[in-house]
Formats: sequence, structure tokens, C-alpha cells
Amino acid sequence: MGCGFRVTDATLDVLEILLGGGEELYGLRIAKAASRPTGSVFPILARLEQLGWVISEWESGDPGARGPRRRFYRLTGLGLAGARELVSQRRPSPSLLLARPVSTLTARIGETR
Repeated sequence: MGCGFRVTDATLDVLEILLGGGEELYGLRIAKAASRPTGSVFPILARLEQLGWVISEWESGDPGARGPRRRFYRLTGLGLAGARELVSQRRPSPSLLLARPVSTLTARIGETR
């Protein structure tokens, strides 16, 4: 897939969190869920937003109620399709790994040592 940007492990981590969705996903929550520093997550989110894969909106309500306002992120239709394809290409699901013959997995484990 020609996604048009450099895909790092951190980018894949952020995309996986966004694909999980469900919750109100703001920058710090995404960084914590991905176990990545905010200094790498926020530039990734900005880049994904520039590409049209992510949209963001500021938290509404009283900003003084519990600290600074949060910016919520979610995938666009384009981003959803692209993220699914990219993550599936770069990170095979655990069920696919289990379907491989044991000899293949053992050989790979032995190669990394």
C-alpha cells in the first residue's frame, strides 16, 4: 500500500489504538495506551491529521472543571480503511502466527538469538 508517509512502530501503535476506538481518545490516553511518549505520539497524530486519516476536536464544556482542555482524535473513513490495511500488512494477527507450523516458529526464534 502506498500510504505516502513513513510508517514506524510508533505509528502502527497509534493506529492500533485508534482502530480500537470506543473511548474518548485524547493525546495522553493514546500515548499511555500505546506505551509511547507524548513527544512521539502528538507529531504522529498531527501527521495523520494532515493526511486526512484523523480528525480532531477540542473538548467542549468548562475548561477549568478538571484541568486543560483535551483534544479528541478519531479516524476518518479514509483513515479507517488505510489503518486497517496498513496494520494487517505490517502486524499479522496472533491467530495467523498460531496457524504456522511449529518448525517455522522455532526457526525464527532461533534466528533472533
